[in-house]
Amino acid sequence: MKKIIECVPNFSEGRDQKVIEAIANAIKAVDGVTLLNVDPGKSTNRTVYTFVGDENSIIEGALAGARTAYKLIDMRTHHGEHPRIGALDVCPFVPVANTTMEECVEVSKKFAERAAKELGIPMYLYEHSQNRDYRKKLPQIRKGEYEGLAEKIKQEEWKPDYGPAEFIPSWGATVTGARFFLLAYNVNILGTSNQAHRIALNLREIGRGPNEPGRFKELKGLGWYVDEYNMAQCSFNLNNYNVTSLHEVFEAVKEEAAKLKVGVAGSELVGLVPLEPMLKAADYYIEKENLFILDEAQKIKLVADRLGLNSVSHFKPEERIIDYIIREKPNEPLANKTTREFIEAINARTSAPGGGSASAAIAAIGAGLGSMVAKLTYGVRKFEQHEMALRKIIPVLHKTTLDLIPMIDADTNAFNDYVEAVRLPQNTEAEKAIRFEKMQAGLKKAIEIPLTTMRIGDSAWEAMLEAAKIGNIASKSDIQVGARALELGIWGSWKNVLINMKDIQDADFINKITKEADDIRLRAEKFSKEILENIEMRS
Repeated sequence: MKKIIECVPNFSEGRDQKVIEAIANAIKAVDGVTLLNVDPGKSTNRTVYTFVGDENSIIEGALAGARTAYKLIDMRTHHGEHPRIGALDVCPFVPVANTTMEECVEVSKKFAERAAKELGIPMYLYEHSQNRDYRKKLPQIRKGEYEGLAEKIKQEEWKPDYGPAEFIPSWGATVTGARFFLLAYNVNILGTSNQAHRIALNLREIGRGPNEPGRFKELKGLGWYVDEYNMAQCSFNLNNYNVTSLHEVFEAVKEEAAKLKVGVAGSELVGLVPLEPMLKAADYYIEKENLFILDEAQKIKLVADRLGLNSVSHFKPEERIIDYIIREKPNEPLANKTTREFIEAINARTSAPGGGSASAAIAAIGAGLGSMVAKLTYGVRKFEQHEMALRKIIPVLHKTTLDLIPMIDADTNAFNDYVEAVRLPQNTEAEKAIRFEKMQAGLKKAIEIPLTTMRIGDSAWEAMLEAAKIGNIASKSDIQVGARALELGIWGSWKNVLINMKDIQDADFINKITKEADDIRLRAEKFSKEILENIEMRS
């Protein structure tokens, strides 16, 4: 998996569409960069851009945006609700995938050094990139804002980390660094800016001062009035959603608003949000309301409704949840075929797809039928006494089915390493030894695939048996076919394990794997028989 770093620069322009688009176009033009979101705010006079790239392209993207802003933004005429210190006010780098915070620290320092040198601007480091505690947090560096920077920058303790220690009137200064994924989150208040600010003060970490801290750690907040929405907002930054979560903040705002007798009218996420905090919020409301929701899309809809994320604009998960935007489609050409195409592929005069892929597909169908029966039983009034049992078995069968689907393609690809090893040179004894070792490793990997199919299928038996005992008897044939299909899928995978074992020369490996595979196959026979007997007894 390639490295993915997110950059979320905040530029001090939210009203001039030409400037906003020019910065966006400059970022988009960088090879290897994907611009995910542009979120302008008129009242704040600020635009948040979100883009991703690797450790090299992400720096180039940030520099491209900074160069354009340097030409088009003049801080001497800037006014807005949001605190700011410069034209490119803050430029954080966030680890997203296959990268570390330490790598993002280095990225931020390289960006700061290059921007300072090329544009001649003061650059401050913050968060994980800054070692000095008194200037580690953004509010510390921003204190006094742009208007106070001319005097502040002269002080020795506020000398920039990179660039000139002098005030650049048209630009101000820029803060950059590596940080955890920050959530910019606003809760709508049907009241005044003063009331919104009072609520924010009660909740944010620093509260009203050292002697009156707020309720939540890693939370910043203030209140303002948004003219285009015709309502006030509590505007928050969640520095670490694992410490303070979205739903905790929203529910707390509702509590504080009730004390002031003002209404809460939903909320909005500024920029993008990871999937994780959305699913945590879903889990909270599911547990609180004793709901039963398996489908991820439904969980996201639940959160959007409970947090009122559609209150000021339509929340589109595919455009706002970063995991959905950057995730690559799984390479599953067989699983993505139509039923007819898959069968025709098996029917073709080729060795793959073969019995292993067919076995995985059959096992998935078997588990899926068990899942279907349990789901069709759940919610039916005459089966209400089994609701808790069904809530336990449905997730198991649902997950098993989904986990078996990728094994269809995995089995076809199982021999790739072995085939590559066969092609290795064998002109010398050393080359022959290397080739042999890699061939043995390739065979073991090939065996691991059907064995994994067996393990996944094996995890469903207790739930399948329970479905046979309490499921709607009108679906009798479905659970019967499901049990036999799951058994057959496991049996077929067992055969694939054995047939590939003949060329393995590691006796301990053979004994260990053979025993495990035999045990799973015998369990499949036992459970399938028991399920069929239970169905017959209920008929």
